Amino acid sequence: GNDTVMVTLTWALSLLLNNRDALKKAQEELDIKVGKGRLVNEADINNLFSLQAIIKEALRIYPPGPLSGPREFHEDCTIGGYHVTKGTRLVVNLWKIQTDPSVWFDPLEFKPERFLTSTHKDVDVRGQNFELIPFGSGRRACPGISFGLQMLHLTLASLIHAFEISTPSNAPVDMSATFGLTNIKSTPLDVVVKPRLPSNLFE
Repeated sequence: GNDTVMVTLTWALSLLLNNRDALKKAQEELDIKVGKGRLVNEADINNLFSLQAIIKEALRIYPPGPLSGPREFHEDCTIGGYHVTKGTRLVVNLWKIQTDPSVWFDPLEFKPERFLTSTHKDVDVRGQNFELIPFGSGRRACPGISFGLQMLHLTLASLIHAFEISTPSNAPVDMSATFGLTNIKSTPLDVVVKPRLPSNLFE
């Protein structure tokens, strides 16, 4: 699971670097709810709504595994009017579901605010809302959901709280992907960081 956390963090940072308003809003939220006198900790995450929305939106557009693991039908059944015979294997295209224009307005655009103000406010990533299932759903969902989300939120919050981040020459980030078992960014992410908190907090 550590590679999928790394993949999602890379995409989330890339999206924020190409959408500086969202980055600024998340940092302002951290400054208000955590302050600049200490580092963010796990107990703060539940109050960081912009950060949570950013993680959801990153997982929606760039799920770490764009295809689910294969499933096998144990009996004949009918789905959406189609007869499916026992023994058929199914691989779900999670990326396609999560970018379906009939469900998501501007589906390929990074809009974390959709999880704060729109009809998707209560949509979760834990497999209960089928329009957003980056970890899968049901009995075969990823067993590392809680750990993965904990690491994603705390690591991203720590990074954008403690550091100003930018790209060399403020160039836009290339968002091309290499699709495979894991949804890896095609080009390395180059980031320039400088502290935004008092130096004593880094000792």
